[in-house]
Amino acid sequence: MHNHSPSLLLNRTGSFRADALGHTALHLVGNLCFALFVVGVLAFSIIAATYRPDDPLLLPSSPSAASAKITAFLTSSTNATFRPDDAPLRTGEDFLNASSSSASTDDPAAIHLADLPDSNSSSAAATAAGGDRTDCDDAAPLNCADPEVFHLMMRATIESFRDAHFYRFGKPVRGGDGGGSCDMAWRFRPKDAKRAGFYKDYRRFEITRSRSCVYSIVRIGDYHTGVNARKKKKPKKGANDGADEFAINKIPVSSQASVPLVVPVVGESVNDSLPVVESEGKFSSSRYLIYSGGGDRCKNMNHYLWSFLCALGEAQYLNRTLVMDLTICLSSKYSSTNQDEEGKDFRFYFDFEHLRDSASVLDQRQFWNDWALWQKKDKLSLHLVEDFRVTPMKLAKVKGTLIMRKFGAVEPDNYWYRVCEGETESVIQRPWHLIWKSPRLMDIVSGIASRLKWDFDSVHVVRGEKASNAQQWPNLATDTSPAALLSTLRDKIEDGRHLYIATDEPDTSFFDPLKDKYSTHFLDDFKDLWGENSDWYEETRKLNNGIPVEFDGYMRGEVDTEVFLRGKKQLETFNDLTGDCKDGVNTCRTAS
Repeated sequence: MHNHSPSLLLNRTGSFRADALGHTALHLVGNLCFALFVVGVLAFSIIAATYRPDDPLLLPSSPSAASAKITAFLTSSTNATFRPDDAPLRTGEDFLNASSSSASTDDPAAIHLADLPDSNSSSAAATAAGGDRTDCDDAAPLNCADPEVFHLMMRATIESFRDAHFYRFGKPVRGGDGGGSCDMAWRFRPKDAKRAGFYKDYRRFEITRSRSCVYSIVRIGDYHTGVNARKKKKPKKGANDGADEFAINKIPVSSQASVPLVVPVVGESVNDSLPVVESEGKFSSSRYLIYSGGGDRCKNMNHYLWSFLCALGEAQYLNRTLVMDLTICLSSKYSSTNQDEEGKDFRFYFDFEHLRDSASVLDQRQFWNDWALWQKKDKLSLHLVEDFRVTPMKLAKVKGTLIMRKFGAVEPDNYWYRVCEGETESVIQRPWHLIWKSPRLMDIVSGIASRLKWDFDSVHVVRGEKASNAQQWPNLATDTSPAALLSTLRDKIEDGRHLYIATDEPDTSFFDPLKDKYSTHFLDDFKDLWGENSDWYEETRKLNNGIPVEFDGYMRGEVDTEVFLRGKKQLETFNDLTGDCKDGVNTCRTAS
């Protein structure tokens, strides 16, 4: 028998219990940490599997001040009806300040009647002197270059289109085969323009001449009828090339050259041919960036632009040429088949000429052809990047000919715009000013506005699925009924006005009751502007290898939106027609 003292036994027992409790606590802590790890992995997996940002423009972020301003502009509710998630995205030309080239009432740059000599001045002088002009030959063919004819056409134009300010007039040229017409082009802006930029029109003038050679304008043709006055663009040799195309130009060339701001001119002929590398030496000495694969394809157009401009911004940061795929997959959101449609051309939707002339880009088909020819011979190197977390800053010192970012199959980590997140967001600025809307689509917008003589009001009426969902929009159907519209418009738009109605209501006869008070117009009233006999139809068919191009949902939305924004008064569904919130019950946000 061992004889242990009470104190020793107590010490051993206490030590044993402490050790047991310590092991138990460690075991519990270990189990808890493992459980938290499992829960974290599970939560991350669920988020990754279900994360589908339909509109990356609306993602929360902490960008730099400049980037924040642009993002705020793009996602703002300035226009409560047309939002980036349900209408075409505002692009680079929308950032331009319309007031910078505003056609105000007293615009000194505009051409006024007082700037022009009296037309038929020689004939008038001869008549006042009691005689006839000695140089008058009323049987001779009409000379469109005659200054008197030119002055008469300019005066008739200014007097006929009182809601426009004119800045340049082109030299008149012979019109039709009959010999009694002249074609003339001009550059103008609407007097009350809220959008920066100019418009070009060219029309046919039917002209008669009396025995004393007094000229009279019989008729001015419709929009873009003076096809002989439409100048084709020549390769640019200098900043001021083409200025002499216009015989009268109230905007001094010197002042134009000193202003770096470039504004679009709608109505010019489009030259959006693909750029080519001039020589092997030029190709091999240049540096390139290409994005390959990824999950951005067939997403909505806003998603596409957000990702594409990230790639373009990185290329500019690295001082490299962006190798871009000009084929677009049109999301089912915009297609008539409700299916994603491959094979669309970037140039159908955006101004590639402006992009090509303002940035260094190359079509990937041309690039790979050249690469195959000269890669081995000139020992061209490729630097492959397969992790979007490799920042552009880490690639700045890469000397290889081509940097290829290759994106995998797992969304959302394969979205291009992920490259521009995090610390990169304050370094890479998306060059929004390089992306403009298609000039061919904007020409349709100009055509519609011109037919309405730039003197119309507009209203956007949202109905469709929202009007049938009374739980989320309880008043929308009633507030957009013809009776309610007449009541709302009564105090806001004068009787007899031209009213352009942008709407998703498929049956426009729904709005027939408004015809008693207004001259109503809808997008499809002008479908000849993209029909088989239109310039748009022919030019897009050539871009599409001779295959006709459908005027798809995105194009319709883009044109409808832009025409709406050119109305003198603009009424929006969720600002002016109903008190319902555009995103459903209890989602109204006050303007900041």
